[in-house]
Amino acid sequence: MGFRRKIPEPPKVDLTPMIDVVFLLLIFFMISTTFIEQPGLTLDLPESDAETLIQQNEDLRVYLTVAGDIYLNQEKVSKQSFQQTLARYDQSIQQKAAFIIMADKDVPHGKVVEIMDIARSIGFRNLAIATDVKTQN
Repeated sequence: MGFRRKIPEPPKVDLTPMIDVVFLLLIFFMISTTFIEQPGLTLDLPESDAETLIQQNEDLRVYLTVAGDIYLNQEKVSKQSFQQTLARYDQSIQQKAAFIIMADKDVPHGKVVEIMDIARSIGFRNLAIATDVKTQN
């Protein structure tokens, strides 16, 4: 009797479960990550019914705190260095960039207007004031 010898098959590794887990992890991290750029400041923005979408690629953000601190793109600056830093921006950036003022709702109105006047005198044209969306009670 001639028995045929079985040729052993090489072991197969099924990668499908591993790929599924990797995709689930990727989706989890994409959903749980916030993409909104917020500094380490606590600002209580005023509320508004108006909604606008702001492109974040050319934005220049100015944060005003209740304590009177000025932050330019998350970097604390004095009023004099604020003017000097704004003056260094290229004129094309001044014309295109959105100058967004993110002031706490308890900041005096005069301080916000003063920052807007400084930006306008230097050459920024697209001024905006950031607000939170009004919640329906």
